[in-house]
Amino acid sequence: MSSAMHKKKIPWIGTGWKMNKLGAEAAGYAASLAAAPADTFEEAKVFVLPPFPYIRDVARILAGTSVSVGGQNMHWNDAGAWTGEISGPMLRDCGAALVEIGHSERRMHFNETDEAVALKVAAAIRHGLLALVCIGDTKEEFAAGGTADALERQTRALFSQVPASASANIVIAYEPVWSIGEGGTPAEPRFANQQHAHIKQVARDICGLDVPVLYGGSVNLDNCRALIAEPEIDGLFIGRAAWQVSGFLDIIRAVKETVRERQPEQAL
Repeated sequence: MSSAMHKKKIPWIGTGWKMNKLGAEAAGYAASLAAAPADTFEEAKVFVLPPFPYIRDVARILAGTSVSVGGQNMHWNDAGAWTGEISGPMLRDCGAALVEIGHSERRMHFNETDEAVALKVAAAIRHGLLALVCIGDTKEEFAAGGTADALERQTRALFSQVPASASANIVIAYEPVWSIGEGGTPAEPRFANQQHAHIKQVARDICGLDVPVLYGGSVNLDNCRALIAEPEIDGLFIGRAAWQVSGFLDIIRAVKETVRERQPEQAL
C-alpha cells in the first residue's frame, strides 16, 4: 500500500512568478494574499517565489501569514567573485524560507547540470533554506519511454551532496519539460501519479524518508482537482494560472476542498 494512504494530506500549493511583475505589482499581489480570510491558508503549505528584487518586500507583507516566500534560484557558494549571482545567505537576509533549484528553464537556457543542482541543494540546506528541486523528462525522453530513467537519474543526483539526515529539508517538484509554459500539455493525472510514486521510491531508497513530491506543468483551475486527488501527488507548483492573485486563491480553495472531500479515503 502506498505511503500516501497512511497520513493526512496537507497539500503544498505554490507559484513562481518567473521574470514577471514590477515592485508595485509584487507588493499588491502580496497585500491581496495577506488580506485573504484567515482560514485561506490553513491545512495547506502555501508559498510564492517572486523575482529576486522583491523578495524582501513580499516577505515583509506576508510576515503575518503562514505563506512562505522564497527565491527562484541561488548560487552554491556563500560569497565571492560570482557576478550577478545570489547566495543562500543573501536569500535568508531577504526573508526567504525556501528556494527553487533546477527548473528546466535553468537547465536548458543556462546550462545547469545535475552536478550544479546538487551543489545548490547542499548550499540551500546548509543555510537553512528548504530546497524545492525541480526534475522532469524532456519531450524526447517521454516519447522514447525514458521518463522513469530520467527521473531516477535526476533524483539520485540531487541527493548526492547531502547527508540522509538533511533530506527532510528537500521537496521535489516533478515538472515534465513538455508540460511547462505557454502551449504546454498537462500530464495526465494517473501518469503523473505513477511518476511521483517512482520518484518517492528512489528517494526512499537513498535517504529512508518520504520526500514530498509536487506536480508542476500547466496546472490550472480546470485540472488542479484531478491532480491533487491522486494519492502520490503531495501538492501543486503553479505557473501562469496563479500570476493573478484571484487565480491563485481559486486554486488554493479548490485544492483544499478536494483534499477534504477525499480525506477519509486517504487516511485509511
